Amino acid sequence: MSAETGSTGSAGSTGSTGSTEYWDAAAERFDDEPDHGLRNPGIRAAWDERLRSWLPGGASDVLDLGCGTGSLTLLAARQGHRVTAVDLSPRMVEQARRKLDGTGARVLEGDAAEPPVEAGQFDVVLVRHVLWTLRDPAEVLRHWARLLRPGGRMVLIEGRWGDISPVGIAADALAELAAPLAGHIRVEQLAHDPALWGKAVHDERYAAVVRFASV
Repeated sequence: MSAETGSTGSAGSTGSTGSTEYWDAAAERFDDEPDHGLRNPGIRAAWDERLRSWLPGGASDVLDLGCGTGSLTLLAARQGHRVTAVDLSPRMVEQARRKLDGTGARVLEGDAAEPPVEAGQFDVVLVRHVLWTLRDPAEVLRHWARLLRPGGRMVLIEGRWGDISPVGIAADALAELAAPLAGHIRVEQLAHDPALWGKAVHDERYAAVVRFASV
């Protein structure tokens, strides 16, 4: 999908846009979208600043699910985090590995809903424009929570796009799904900042930082 419908990486959902074949075919031109490839220095800087505010201040273990070609993964790695990235599409994984070469980040092929990693190994689960595509978002959030260490957080960048037949997940709906799991949820609206998207946008786009209690 294009940035207009909000997709960032291949996740593992049902339907044609969740298929490995779809995302393999899309991989070659995926970074042409300004907020996918982050090739423009201004857009890249805008995402870098936001990401820095959502992630822990010190070096942490970050799991980037549905990473696509690894643009956000690269920003997190350059900020000093230890990043593991997962994508369903072999072509996306191939591109992400090239992009991340030399950063120390690792890129795995797998389903974002059930990534091939051990529980309790991460400080952050980072997901952009993926949760809305998955069959059972509530169960997926519960599974992702189990991947976190005590005191960890999820950074969920989502939205709701389109006027006639909108797709995505609204911020209030996501907050309701996450509330049974979380100690604190902060929603930051993003649609008003054209620097993130390379143009003005008028749909709902946001980041939800879901923090979990230390034990």
